[in-house]
Amino acid sequence: MTPVRATGDGPISRLTHLLRQHYDTVLLAIALTGLSIGTALWFTGFGTNADLAWTLGTTPVLAGLLWQIIITLRRGDVGLDVVAALSMSAALAFGEPLAGNVVALMYSGGQLLETFAAGRARQEMTALLGRVARTAMRYDGTRLHEIDITAISPGDRLLIRHGEVLPVDGHVAAEQAELDMSALTGESIPVHLADGAEALSGSTLIGAPFDLVASRPAAESTYAGIVRLVEAAQSSKAPMARMADRYAMGFLLLTVILAGAAWAFSGDHLRALAVLVVATPCPLILAVPVAIISGMSRTARIGVLVKNGGMLEALADVRTAVLDKTGTLTGGQAEVTEIRPMPGITQDDVLRRAASLDQASGHVVAAALLQAAAARKLTLSPPTNVVETAGEGLHGQIDDRTTAVGSRSYVIAQLTGGSFDPLTTDLPVDAMTVAIAVDGRPFGLIVLQDRIRPDARQSLDALRAAGLTRIILASGDRDDIAQAVGTDLGVDFSVGGLHPEDKVAILRREKANNAKVMMVGDGINDAPALALADVGVAMGARGAAASSEAAGIVLLVDALAPLAKAVTIAKRTRRIALESVVVGLGLSLAAMIAAALGYLPPVQGALLQEVIDVAVILNALRALR
Repeated sequence: MTPVRATGDGPISRLTHLLRQHYDTVLLAIALTGLSIGTALWFTGFGTNADLAWTLGTTPVLAGLLWQIIITLRRGDVGLDVVAALSMSAALAFGEPLAGNVVALMYSGGQLLETFAAGRARQEMTALLGRVARTAMRYDGTRLHEIDITAISPGDRLLIRHGEVLPVDGHVAAEQAELDMSALTGESIPVHLADGAEALSGSTLIGAPFDLVASRPAAESTYAGIVRLVEAAQSSKAPMARMADRYAMGFLLLTVILAGAAWAFSGDHLRALAVLVVATPCPLILAVPVAIISGMSRTARIGVLVKNGGMLEALADVRTAVLDKTGTLTGGQAEVTEIRPMPGITQDDVLRRAASLDQASGHVVAAALLQAAAARKLTLSPPTNVVETAGEGLHGQIDDRTTAVGSRSYVIAQLTGGSFDPLTTDLPVDAMTVAIAVDGRPFGLIVLQDRIRPDARQSLDALRAAGLTRIILASGDRDDIAQAVGTDLGVDFSVGGLHPEDKVAILRREKANNAKVMMVGDGINDAPALALADVGVAMGARGAAASSEAAGIVLLVDALAPLAKAVTIAKRTRRIALESVVVGLGLSLAAMIAAALGYLPPVQGALLQEVIDVAVILNALRALR
């Protein structure tokens, strides 16, 4: 005979674990069984036995409730569960076991309903957690091995099979990849990524298998960060819910006073019992958290992860928004927008020669030139004898001709004759130029711009429609560029040339005007301002990890549009939570007064209260829609 191990694998331990897992269901079953048997005995003339059955159906629920109260008291919390315990105890003490059993049934049923409602409200966030990949197929030479995702390193080549979730962030190493990114973006339309494009972890492959080159470890990938944020969000408690806990003490005191007054003035202890029975805690302790969780789940569905309930409430109060420019209102990456060749030279010649030399550089501008050359399917030549001056440019040999690429000042210093002046007319204010010279003569200019997001103006208009009254553009870029972008987008105030401490100063000034301020940014330099703001919003799809950690809200999509929707959801969620509390408590107070005056017996009061509880919770779930 195999002994039961102390590690908890025996049948008793398994039964204990099962009971804990289905605790609310077990209590409901006990209360329902007691009520059913007792009612059957009462109708058949066995009244004494019926009282015993009702008592047995109440006692376990009361014992479980008292144990929970003791645990919460040890943590320093006092909740309205005390009212339910008082009503069951009073019913048994006053010889009204039927009323006690009905309360026990209603209480355990309410707990089960709360568990179901909270689970339904967390559905979207739980779905995010359920998509975490555990293993990956990695190439070791020409062979494939299945490994744990924690063993993946940057540069590893992975095979992603149809239906699999991408385990890490990486770049497509195939002609194309067709991905379902709805878990990250909320958008159900498939996304087609070309060779070399960035693919984010958490996406699902819905097309043919492809190779993915990992760009970072699993723990640092996009989806791992999302999972950490979701886990933190699920364990949070909103200020409104904490406020409800404080109000619980007042409501408990009111209940006891009203019950005592009803007994004292009427001399009928059943009136006091009826008051306790209808004094429901549900509008306060159930409706608020269910509504808040529902709102957080709803924002997660559209690609906006709210870290905690308090941040969702704060989002509903925001009136001023301070937005960074680069990576927030713009794409955050320079793109080739124009190529200006010297006479007799083609645009492709200019781009091909510049990109060929920039193969030797790791600069972000070099990456933009290489991407533009790939889009035009240009054949690049290998660079030789390359010398690079950091932040300025580089020169070397391309096709046995001396080529220089970089800033105009850098390239002009390499010239032996000629000028770039004919190519510099009518350059955009926010443009960056790359000059190219060949054999000491001007060859062409390439114009790059960090373009404004296509949805930027529409998103700012949507924020105003959602209730924001002031929008500020705060940028580290040149002031003239910030002013031009701000004018184009119609913001209330624009300022450029800012350091991180300058953005913090702007936030402090705006908060001094008693305005709830939201900061939106994506870079490490935005982290201090994001932490100071009433609501910090990080562009988490491509933004720096530091900004996502400092912010209270993370946009899982590389777009501003969902933010305005999140503001609207936050306002609606708070309204629904307050409606549930006001209406629920109003009905409960009316029922308590009716019970105190003798118009509502205990059993009928318990049934009426359950109707109120169900209505309140169902109303709170409206925040999901």
